Amino acid sequence: MQRARKSRSNSIRASAKPTSRAIASNSIETNQEYLARAVAEVKGLLRGPADLSDNGILGADFADPAAASSRASASSPTAERDQPDGAGSALELLCRAFRLSPFERRILLLCAGIELDSSFAPLCAAAQGNPAHSYPTFSLALAAFPDAHWSAIVPSAPLRHWRLIEVGTAPVLTAAPLRIDERVMHYLLEAQHTDERLAGIIEQLAPPSHRLGRSHAALAEQVALALAEIQRGVEVQELRVVQLCGADPAERRSIIAAAASILQLRAAAMPADLAPAGAAELDSFVRLWEREVVLGGFGLLVLEFDDDSPDATAVNEESRSRARAAIRLAERLNAIVIISSRERRRLSHRASVVFDLRASHASEQRAAWATALGDGLGSADEAALDSLTAQFNLGLPAINSIAARARPQTAVAGQAVSAVAWDLCRLHLRARMEGLAQWIETTATWDELVLPQAQLRQLQQIAAHAHQRPTVHDRWGFAAKGTRGLGLSALFAGPSGTGKTMAAEVLANDLRLDLYSIDLSQLVSKYIGETEKNLRRVFDAAEASGAILLFDEADALFGKRTEVKDSHDRYANIEVSYLLQRMEAYRGLAILTTNRRSSLDPAFLRRLRFVVQFPFPDAAHRAEIWRHIFPSATPTHGLNLTLLSKLNVAGGNIRNIALNAAFLAAHAGGPVRMDHLLAAARMEYEKLERTLPESEIAGWK
Repeated sequence: MQRARKSRSNSIRASAKPTSRAIASNSIETNQEYLARAVAEVKGLLRGPADLSDNGILGADFADPAAASSRASASSPTAERDQPDGAGSALELLCRAFRLSPFERRILLLCAGIELDSSFAPLCAAAQGNPAHSYPTFSLALAAFPDAHWSAIVPSAPLRHWRLIEVGTAPVLTAAPLRIDERVMHYLLEAQHTDERLAGIIEQLAPPSHRLGRSHAALAEQVALALAEIQRGVEVQELRVVQLCGADPAERRSIIAAAASILQLRAAAMPADLAPAGAAELDSFVRLWEREVVLGGFGLLVLEFDDDSPDATAVNEESRSRARAAIRLAERLNAIVIISSRERRRLSHRASVVFDLRASHASEQRAAWATALGDGLGSADEAALDSLTAQFNLGLPAINSIAARARPQTAVAGQAVSAVAWDLCRLHLRARMEGLAQWIETTATWDELVLPQAQLRQLQQIAAHAHQRPTVHDRWGFAAKGTRGLGLSALFAGPSGTGKTMAAEVLANDLRLDLYSIDLSQLVSKYIGETEKNLRRVFDAAEASGAILLFDEADALFGKRTEVKDSHDRYANIEVSYLLQRMEAYRGLAILTTNRRSSLDPAFLRRLRFVVQFPFPDAAHRAEIWRHIFPSATPTHGLNLTLLSKLNVAGGNIRNIALNAAFLAAHAGGPVRMDHLLAAARMEYEKLERTLPESEIAGWK
């Protein structure tokens, strides 16, 4: 299999036609000797007789530049540009690439001579009869060089279009100082570097630092085949844009780098949000990049859309404008372009070839974990690899990076390497959720959760489903039959303060997973289609980690909407169906909370795997809550749990009362007493706009 893939890669490479000229094939010494001879030829022409008044613009053949170029070649059969030893020089490669006429070539060499030879400046001044004009001008070139043509200096001609030279300011165009572009000068001397105007924007792609999995290696070959086909259409400008779409930016980059390596293309990546927005800036970038394709040997530009950044998730005009600018750039460039994005982008003026990047197969991820974590894995670690692979859907670059950090931390942490890798996976994936949901630090345990036995059993069943998912889904084959219905979804219903959020914290702590709270009321939009987009961003970002998602205020989206009275009801049902569909396919645990279960449609409830009703605590459960409410380090004195349990409030209110009483006691400089709790209870009831009955505090004093 490996031999067949290698043979196929070789055939792809053989079919590829380079789109850029390579750097001079001669040695640096040979190249510079040839450049020196070419500059000396121009220097000799400057020393010859020059009468600017008689051999100026009127003496130039600017009416027919093609004829002027032909005559120049015929009149100079022994010119250095025709010598075989200069064929591979940087100068001749540049002249052929940009199709410079002999006259334009000499102008370029004149500007280069000023930089290389100190004697050029006085020669320029003498030839122009003005000591102050010790620089090249177009007027000087017209007078000094044979077969001159005016079209050499127009903006659309190669010298100015490709910015090979810069034209200074002067009252008369022909008297303006001319200067060779710094990047071009370095190219002629083979001092290679990326144009400084691009260096801060683009980044050269290195070959993948890891071996791709079987499925992604095959995808890289498909991308390479598409690029090779596009290369053959570059000269006739039948260009298409390749799009690689997938959730993992690092994996997308690895596959593109592998495809470029197959074709031996030098590739550069550019953040899409840095694409020039204005017309002038866009035109400037296009020319600079297309010039860099020749000078720097770049064959591929990758526009990377950072879909995981918080800014990218904001639906606003600024983000749309940046995306449109990147698409305009992709459509303008006469060069090979790949768009790397989570989702496919719509192009208006250029066809595209789209490849969808799917996550590496679970077996590939497990093999990558085993290789990256090292040979010292014990039997417990081997079993933990199954859990790592089942829980975290990561690309191979991320696996290698996390494993490299986990190995040295293992000795310090005193944990198994797989356990350290598990925690690092959680940290690695938190960045994707920034700006989308609120991360909740979880410390609550089962001992702190006070609920009736029926509800506790339901929650423990949820935990068991999450723990045993690798066995049921993968080893027992349920996942092979499709993802529908495999998601672990639950509804927590009950009055405020009855422990719904705390139960989610206990589950997250028990499963060693991150917990994120999402306010559904903030995701629901009045604009059609926007609610689904908001939900998609949340689930897509969380998919790789399988984090626990806690959707608060389900009433904002759910309700008895089966009866469609108008278009708004129809779209509301679509939004609910989309949320339930994503919950059913989500690889983690998704929890909805509501204070009003009766407002939810039974048809929706049937699609959830668990529905847990959190009751208002009775006196016995309130006493148990009070028993565990104070940390062991908190000093208390004379607390009567029987009296405290008479307060007819939920667990959330009990926590508020205990916390406020602790502050009152700390301020008084003593332990928490019943009088502190009484004062705190009065404050809590006032906040709830309720009167504290005397029957609930009887015997407190």
